[in-house]
Amino acid sequence: MEYKYELHCHTNMVSQCASTPPEEVVRLYKEKGYSGIVVTEHYSPLTFKLNSYYKPQRLIDFYLSSYYEMKKYETEDFSVIFGMELRRYATGADYLIYGIEPRWLKEQGNLMKLGERQVYRLMHEQGYLVFQAHPFRWYIQRCNPKYIDGIEVYNGKCDEKTNFKALQWAIKTGKLMSSGSDFHEEAQLAKGGIITTEPIKTGADLVRKLKSGEYKLIKP
Repeated sequence: MEYKYELHCHTNMVSQCASTPPEEVVRLYKEKGYSGIVVTEHYSPLTFKLNSYYKPQRLIDFYLSSYYEMKKYETEDFSVIFGMELRRYATGADYLIYGIEPRWLKEQGNLMKLGERQVYRLMHEQGYLVFQAHPFRWYIQRCNPKYIDGIEVYNGKCDEKTNFKALQWAIKTGKLMSSGSDFHEEAQLAKGGIITTEPIKTGADLVRKLKSGEYKLIKP
């Protein structure tokens, strides 16, 4: 049996650039035959606002709200897993963090203030994985390969040429590969993800699966 999982998804409850509510996202992906979603809302200055520079934790419950809302519609055959798309201050790079736990996040300070190396070390201390999202999108700055575990080689909002560049970069650097729809609205529905032969129920399950390489990438 095969299972399909979306690894890059936003909702209008937290990400200002998205237009679909959590309940609707779950319904749409269930209809497309997916077995689960990793919710990767934008952890960025746009979400937390500049006045949260010193105390972003004031808004952390808001940041987690869409994940908890989506969890209400989780079923035995459909998993909702927490993730993150992190952008640091004054940079143009986006990091997809897999395995991250809401409880751990609530205990942290402002992750947007950290340097690239600091982000990587902090996440690795917890056993989380760091992937670069859509590295060849025109306005995106590529990360130092030393400080990422993997690369999103197929992104549902990128064209074929852009995704091919990401794939070639991942091959050249020997990084893990991922695929995601980068869902913000129905036009990006089910354009990415991974296919596995085993169910993924938790962030830890996802990390193990990505490290193993035992999955197929869904191409847009």
